[in-house]
Amino acid sequence: MNERLLPWTGSEGKPCYLVGDGTGYVSRVADQVEQVQLGMAGGLLEHTAELLAEPGQKLTGEELHYLIRRLAESLEEIKRIAESRGARLRNFPEPVPDHVKKSDAAPTTG
Repeated sequence: MNERLLPWTGSEGKPCYLVGDGTGYVSRVADQVEQVQLGMAGGLLEHTAELLAEPGQKLTGEELHYLIRRLAESLEEIKRIAESRGARLRNFPEPVPDHVKKSDAAPTTG
C-alpha cells in the first residue's frame, strides 16, 4: 500500500491523501485531474509569453493582478503534482544499470 498526495485539497485547504495500490478509481481520477492541470498550466504559460512578446502591450492593473493570481494558482498545482510524483518515485527501488551485474549492485534502502 502506498500513500499518494492528491491534486486537490480538502476542507480548509488541507492536503488530501489516498492510500492504496494506485490502480483504483480515485487514482485514475487524480491522474486525469493532474493532466488537466498540466495542460492548463501550459496554456497559461503560452498566453503569458504572448502578452510579454507584444511590443508596447500595456496591461491594466486589474489585468496584471488577474494574470499573476492565475500563474500563482497554477504554480501551486504544479508544485503539488511534483511533490506527489516525487514521493511515489521514492517507493520504487533504483534500477540497476545494464552494465552492472545484479550481484555487484549495492542493496537499496528506503
